[in-house]
Amino acid sequence: MGTLFGLLTRRRWRWISAAVLVAAALWVAGTAQFRPKTEAAELSTAPREGFNAPEFILNTLDQNSLALKDLRGQAVILNFWASWCPPCQEEMPAMQSVYETFADQGLQIVAVNLAFQDSTEAAQAFVDERGLTFPVVMDEDGEVARRYRISALPTTFFIDAEGVIQEVVMGGPLSEALLYTRAESLLEGVR
Repeated sequence: MGTLFGLLTRRRWRWISAAVLVAAALWVAGTAQFRPKTEAAELSTAPREGFNAPEFILNTLDQNSLALKDLRGQAVILNFWASWCPPCQEEMPAMQSVYETFADQGLQIVAVNLAFQDSTEAAQAFVDERGLTFPVVMDEDGEVARRYRISALPTTFFIDAEGVIQEVVMGGPLSEALLYTRAESLLEGVR
């Protein structure tokens, strides 16, 4: 009798386990059809060297909009930062120096402030204190940071005149020498 009861219990658990697995598979398949295809495609492609930089439109500190696509034809250094980030604070004078040297040759620096982790007031004070003259845009909801898969600050993308990412540097601070070298390399495609 004990053996018959054990056999029935094992069969029952097999059926219950199989039913749970089938139900889970149906739930996963059912919810996948409601996910927007663009979201799924965006999540599967992280920005990396040799691929187009993801497009975005963000507002600058003075409420003008800046679209990445409008910078085509120029070399772009795209830097993600926050005012509270020590390496960001350290590398910004080098960014400004490189911008002053190469802006008239077709280099654009765009600093994307992670406003969802910072504040507009702190970003504006940071820009004013350092005399930054390149565009600073505000990622208010973190959408651009998510699209670019930002997991460390600062993170810098070096983008050529065709909009293709040539290099990604996570962390910092970046030295002035490195920024000069990368800017000269990017500008070779502009000249």
